[in-house]
Amino acid sequence: MKKIITVMLLGIAIFTFAFSSPALAADTVSGAKVFSANCASCHAGGKNLVQAQKTLKKDALEKYGFYSVEAIIAQVTNGKNAMPAFKGRLKSNQIEDVAAYVLSQADNDWK
Repeated sequence: MKKIITVMLLGIAIFTFAFSSPALAADTVSGAKVFSANCASCHAGGKNLVQAQKTLKKDALEKYGFYSVEAIIAQVTNGKNAMPAFKGRLKSNQIEDVAAYVLSQADNDWK
């Protein structure tokens, strides 16, 4: 009986992991499109036209505590100061995609 329960639990675990998507399965291609349509007017090439020192470059993201998907998601979702909130304008998966895109671009020095 114990062996049957173990096999069943193992089967459930394998099924769950095989057919579920990761929590942040972000799409950087989609993120690039969303970024281009909503963010590039202020952040083209990873720059910041409003506050020049707070770019989206890796060193600035690290310096200001935004070098993580979670921090970028929070900033884009809620906004702050001159940055508008995109909570009502973008879906949560679009915001996740933008965050993944920003981090990937920061890691590649926005090339």
